[in-house]
Amino acid sequence: MSDRNYLPWWRLDNAAKIFPSTSSAHDSKVFRFFCELKEDVEPAALQTALDKTMERFPLYRCVLRRGWFWYYLEESPLPALACPEQLPPCFPIYPSPRRSLLFRVLYYRRRISLEVYHVLSDGAGALDFLRVLVYEYLYVRHPEDGLSANGMPVLGISDQQKEVDSFQKYYEKPVRRLGLSPSAYQIPGDRLPKNHLAILEGRISVRELLACARAQKATITELLTAVLLRSIYEGMSVRSREKPVVVTIPVNLRNYFPSFSSRNFFAIIHVGYDFSKNSTDLESVLAQVKRGFQEKLAVEKLKAHVDSLCALEHNFLARIAPLPLKDVVLRYANRIAAQAATVSFSNVGKLSMPEGSEKYIRQFGVLTCAGCLQACSVSFGDSFVITFASPYRSRETERIFFQELSRLGLDVTLTTNMEDEVEQNAVL
Repeated sequence: MSDRNYLPWWRLDNAAKIFPSTSSAHDSKVFRFFCELKEDVEPAALQTALDKTMERFPLYRCVLRRGWFWYYLEESPLPALACPEQLPPCFPIYPSPRRSLLFRVLYYRRRISLEVYHVLSDGAGALDFLRVLVYEYLYVRHPEDGLSANGMPVLGISDQQKEVDSFQKYYEKPVRRLGLSPSAYQIPGDRLPKNHLAILEGRISVRELLACARAQKATITELLTAVLLRSIYEGMSVRSREKPVVVTIPVNLRNYFPSFSSRNFFAIIHVGYDFSKNSTDLESVLAQVKRGFQEKLAVEKLKAHVDSLCALEHNFLARIAPLPLKDVVLRYANRIAAQAATVSFSNVGKLSMPEGSEKYIRQFGVLTCAGCLQACSVSFGDSFVITFASPYRSRETERIFFQELSRLGLDVTLTTNMEDEVEQNAVL
């Protein structure tokens, strides 16, 4: 009898269940965190650091398998390898011609990148992995600095805490289901070839951005969301302005419900603005964005969202439906859900690293691949990096967005992966 039958396995968490059914060449469900150092990456040291990091994240040794009723994760003996970056960013991990681990560790010049298939983890969980990896790398690369072998706070968390499905932990049978959202404006345009993303990365001073947000009596996330809504509006044709512009924002539920899980534990909120019925100035848009955040980030609202999602999983008919049928239904549901959003924006927030390691790090960054325009941001030290990843050839929304920030008095340094872009390494 094959030993495979005795390998440890895990059910997918609630958020992960939709990703295998809806992944494609145009929408890989892969996201990337990167750390840019102040020196070139040494491959052998990175591999040593990856080996040490894998000991602390056993769930990352998994591959994805198909069952009769659900996909599931199974432990695998496949090695985790740090490889030079050769594929386009966020290249599909699943489906793949051959079974592989559900993440990649890549290096290019001064950057260490972690790409993760969303089935395995959300951004917060993956960020723990990258922070440990970078710290272990610096520990190996610079032994003269005397960095502590136990310098990362996440190292005190047990494997059981990292692997828990927090959706099930906090699920209670809901009183009602959430209704469908109305259709939102969809950004038109010619798409790039499959597996390709147009990436535009803007770097801003955290101090300047925070001062700008405070002057508007808003948080950084609220201000950038309002600017993004306005930027999309400016690029809309007159006949398109009847539909609302809607930004989807992932919310790290660990900030609202105690959890140390390295798996998915997030919710999605929708913050929109109807420019056909309201004033188009930034102040008015920002005021409604702030009201939307206050309402939708209430703990009871987030709990109702979690309960509603988990209720579908606990439904008897959903449990007994064969996997091929679930695939069809989930793909259809994903297409319907996509019509309710115009763009996605995720602000990971402020990152920190243990004392002694910060001096080797220039910045962190994050980007993700999906079927629509995606904006992600993260800050480290005084460096705030916001990255747009787009499947479209046009860069109009991104151009307007950074021009709007410039008009607010912010200096923005831009870099792009598109060789024909005149803005590369430009300062607005």
